[in-house]
Amino acid sequence: MLHLQGLLCGLLISALLLPGASLAQSAADLPTPPLPQQGMATGVRQGAQFDDQHRPITAGGTVKAGPVVFQNVAAQAGLTSWRNATGTAGKHVIIEAKGSGVCLLDYDRDGWLDIYLVNGSTVDALAGKATPPHAALFRNNHDGTFTDVTENAGVANDRWGLGCAVGDYDNDGWADLYVTNLGKNRLYHNNHDGRFTDVAEKAGVALDEGAGSIAVDHTGATFGDYDGDGRLDLFVGGYIQYDSENPPLAGTKAVNNSACQYRGENIMCGPRGIQGAGDHLFHNNGDGTFTDVSVKAGVSDPNGYYALGALFVDVNGDGRPDLVVANDSTPNYLYINKGDGAFDNQSYMSGYALNGEGREVSNMGIAAGDYENNGHMDLVNTDFSDDSTVVFHNDGGGEFDDASARTGVGVRSGPFVGFGDGFLDYDNDGWKDLLIVNGHVYPQVDRHPDWGMSYAQRPLLYHNQRNGTFAPVPAVEGTGLAEVAVGRGAAFGDLFNDGKIDVVINNLDGVPLLLRNVNLDHNHWVELSLLGGGKTATGKGSPRDAVGATVYLTAGGMRQRGDVLSGGSYLSSNDMRVHFGLGAATRIDAAEIHWPSGLKETVKLPAVDRIYTIAEGKGIAGALCGGKPCGAQAGASLR
Repeated sequence: MLHLQGLLCGLLISALLLPGASLAQSAADLPTPPLPQQGMATGVRQGAQFDDQHRPITAGGTVKAGPVVFQNVAAQAGLTSWRNATGTAGKHVIIEAKGSGVCLLDYDRDGWLDIYLVNGSTVDALAGKATPPHAALFRNNHDGTFTDVTENAGVANDRWGLGCAVGDYDNDGWADLYVTNLGKNRLYHNNHDGRFTDVAEKAGVALDEGAGSIAVDHTGATFGDYDGDGRLDLFVGGYIQYDSENPPLAGTKAVNNSACQYRGENIMCGPRGIQGAGDHLFHNNGDGTFTDVSVKAGVSDPNGYYALGALFVDVNGDGRPDLVVANDSTPNYLYINKGDGAFDNQSYMSGYALNGEGREVSNMGIAAGDYENNGHMDLVNTDFSDDSTVVFHNDGGGEFDDASARTGVGVRSGPFVGFGDGFLDYDNDGWKDLLIVNGHVYPQVDRHPDWGMSYAQRPLLYHNQRNGTFAPVPAVEGTGLAEVAVGRGAAFGDLFNDGKIDVVINNLDGVPLLLRNVNLDHNHWVELSLLGGGKTATGKGSPRDAVGATVYLTAGGMRQRGDVLSGGSYLSSNDMRVHFGLGAATRIDAAEIHWPSGLKETVKLPAVDRIYTIAEGKGIAGALCGGKPCGAQAGASLR
């Protein structure tokens, strides 16, 4: 397998560079080889790519006519009243370039997804010399528009924000929100009345790790019940340790007086050459507090790798959530859940640590999905230009090989800098497609049109060809796929309750995009909103929001897999309702739900084009038709 070639290469490099390193050592335990002084991990410089108008392919390559998949309706929806503001335009330090995420959650339990957009900040704001920019919570008005309710909800987060994750950590039936920051994080508890209270300090998850002028840059977060006690635990990734009094500027002692350049152009420094930060796993105590069990569980990251994406997801099919961490310019982590409260670091042995060439890459976001409909959870990591987006193909047992080239994703992604990503069946044909959000980190690239790349970039949509490959979907001028922005976080979900998956994108120093799915297909679909907490034969139930559940749905001769996940993409969190495209099928044979508690429940869904609510052990509890209750037609379950 290809991942074994990459593993061997990584082992040989370590053996050559590290005194005393031995090939007999466990690959997961090998120390980190010395890294170059500065910069992003990239491959060999690629040739410039232009379209027929000699525009960089990252901002051009559009077509005059063709099928329209997405339209940007952010202005009509009311989202452009808010703007991301992060650092200075020149992006002189790395914290100014990472951007922020976006979360989809139904915070008021009205059956419609709301939008939370994380904001950055500025050095002056952190010093109290300027008003800090604020995050935004937009309530869904059910008519295609959204209302900014941030102030009333109490979720402005006047800190330098990065990521967010959604999870009902106290099992009260209301979605809570965790926000990661440069410095202390926030845990917004849902008060059931449209308001939230920050309880991070009381809960023990604020992570006030800094000392003096040093603050830790916290990034990807994910909720998951790793120990099977029916309560959501929390993982938080650490990126760098940032010293505001000695920022990592080129030529300063903070970077060992190094020059920081990209293709001969002076740029910001990092992440390599900057002190990294550890990761944290918090065990839910069931009383509103958490205990840091990072070291005990084996996921503390003593290497200080640069974590960005993070996700609890079952990659080996044993019913327990494993943990994947996308590390920037350092090897990724794959922690396999052992079922005893600890994880086994299988990063190298699984093939997930490095790409198929045996190199670490600048990993940003994580998409998880079964793109072959074989029941296996595959992963896609976005990364920097001059490297391919990495498609990690799962053999079913949690071992991966780099399928970037054979899927057709790798070659086309080379000039782009990818951040948010997600699997979505945009045409409801029953096969998961892939969308990647892009944007460079160096504004200086616009000074060099001969490089064939741009600072602001367009998204990439790949259509699943049903044979293990993807084909690019042309970006039609004036449509959502032709929007050029400095893209960062992206979240995927059915915002209009019409059975089509939409995308919300948080752009660096810009207004957000709301890519509404307007594809002209007439295929059928179904969505499942799962409610855990029902008592099972074992005497325990699943987390209330069913994070960690897996659904296998059979219809039209296909068996698809969908999972309830918290976190992922780039510093973001998607719709937790499980969506299935059905193609022309008008009947669903069965939906088999594997609940986190261990209960396996088969539910008969009597109709298509519905959003069903299913309660653990009780079957169908309700259904939405066109965004409104269907009534008695919802049917019953067979258990």
